[in-house]
Amino acid sequence: MDRRSFSLKDIAEDPILYGTKLIAEGWDAAGGYYVGQFPYGWSEWNGKYRDTLRRFIRGDKGVVSDLATRICGSPDLFADNNRMPYSSVNFITAHDGFTLWDLVSYNRKHNNLNGEGNLDGMDENYSFNNGVEGETDDLHISKIRKRQIKNALTILMISQGVPMILMGDEFCRTQLGNNNAYCQDNMLSWVDWTRKEKYSDIFRFLKKVVEFRKKHKSLRRRHFFTGTDFLGNGIADVTWHGIKPYAPDWSYSSHTLALMISGDYYTSNETARDNDIYIALNQYDKPLEFEIPQFKERRWLRVIDTSFESPNDFLEEPLPVNKSYYVKEKSTVVLISVKR
Repeated sequence: MDRRSFSLKDIAEDPILYGTKLIAEGWDAAGGYYVGQFPYGWSEWNGKYRDTLRRFIRGDKGVVSDLATRICGSPDLFADNNRMPYSSVNFITAHDGFTLWDLVSYNRKHNNLNGEGNLDGMDENYSFNNGVEGETDDLHISKIRKRQIKNALTILMISQGVPMILMGDEFCRTQLGNNNAYCQDNMLSWVDWTRKEKYSDIFRFLKKVVEFRKKHKSLRRRHFFTGTDFLGNGIADVTWHGIKPYAPDWSYSSHTLALMISGDYYTSNETARDNDIYIALNQYDKPLEFEIPQFKERRWLRVIDTSFESPNDFLEEPLPVNKSYYVKEKSTVVLISVKR
């Protein structure tokens, strides 16, 4: 352990700081990248979660397997040294870089107003404009952009770990493609609160998906998934699926992933029962029919389908579904199980 690690450990164990939430941004201006290397007691911004989720939403190949790891709380980064899923602070956007709306509206940064010849700010944004660079009146493109935002927010909220949201993303704040706007004290960097009314559907959706996460403790586990049936009820804590149950597509060309999170979970002194949660992600350009795992004493209800517009994208009263569900292109679906 180097001197830096000893210092971080001393901070975490300081009696004055006991109970304080310690959160690190594990990279520095000199190029160092230390995500997953902080000692017990620290949580960390998970830059790998950010990049993997962005790439999956953009439609990149070869990321599905890594996305599964990120959804599970990144055990490859945080399972050592008695660290828990909440060591991972999951996020899509932060104070620098693109806003969430700009992430689905621009292919490249637009930083000319910063006075550095557009050389400042990150070049690797893993963004996609969905057909037009910047703002547009095209209703189809706007619809796809909002759907992709709902996809990203849903994945964020069903992932193990601690979700972090950038202020303004809940109503599609934009910096017009500027990904390094710290030097702009003007309309470019200010929060335009009129967008809260313009994008009230996104605002509502995020509120509902946050409520959904808070309601289901199985989405906020204190321990990493094991992939086993540790409670002996015949269902593993997490199972992976594709368009067929228990047959995920881990191939390089895959753009789909489905998983089921068992409603059985345990705390330090008890076991408890929640709804099972099934999530299907389809980032192909065509709809796909997903067969849903079936259980004798349970049936499935649809809560979220991001292909629908508000308020049908998040149902206050979930609807029953059959043995399969058509997941539209560039969409996310979330089901919960209830007793028959």
